[in-house]
Amino acid sequence: MSLGQHLIELRKRLFFAAIAIVVGTGLGWWLTDAFIWDALQEPVARVAEARGDDTAIIFQTISSSFDLMLQIAFTIGIVISSPVWLYQIFAFLVPGLNKRERRFTLAFFATAIPLFFAGCAAGWFVLPNIVKLMTSFVPEGGETLLTAKEYIDFVLKLVVAIGIAFVVPVFVVLLNFAGVISAAAIIKSWRVAILVIVLFTAVATPSADVVSMFMLAIPMIGLYFLAWFITHLHDRRVARRNALEFGEPV
Repeated sequence: MSLGQHLIELRKRLFFAAIAIVVGTGLGWWLTDAFIWDALQEPVARVAEARGDDTAIIFQTISSSFDLMLQIAFTIGIVISSPVWLYQIFAFLVPGLNKRERRFTLAFFATAIPLFFAGCAAGWFVLPNIVKLMTSFVPEGGETLLTAKEYIDFVLKLVVAIGIAFVVPVFVVLLNFAGVISAAAIIKSWRVAILVIVLFTAVATPSADVVSMFMLAIPMIGLYFLAWFITHLHDRRVARRNALEFGEPV
């Protein structure tokens, strides 16, 4: 396609993704009011119960509760609509694949969705440990009053960032199938990849919470090497096919 056709295709894909996110946000507002907010407060409530103090989430302005409800609903909308906007990304990249490789698109799509939700679940799983650890540094006799905006920002960014990070290996494989990156280039950069993953998990979680950091880093590193293994098999298959068809060395 020409550049103009690519831009038109991109606009169409972004439009469908935006509609899905808006619909998901509406559903997210209802879910937040129904039970999500209670779930978000639960780690703080556990700390208050364990410490026997008045640890709580506070709202500083009269409109902050509405703003936070909208923010939570929007984030839930992104998570709920992920099958739609992930599909739009794949659909935009599919023209770079040949007919045989397009059959793998469904496998990519079916893999990306569970990985995204698994990443979100992993972020949610380590959240109580992070809250417990961070509040444990409060001196005896002190009280922890968490600003609602800062607390919700931290929780939502943690959950969504880990979810997206879990999907990255799928896109690495897709780029390999499109001929953009080779398996040799992926494995050559394994040290840099591990460093980036560890730094990412260190930023996503408090630096003092080493356990949570490694709980997130280990599966992400495993997914990176799994992506390399899949691309390695693909490159070998392509090399053998080229050797048979064009007499190129394997």
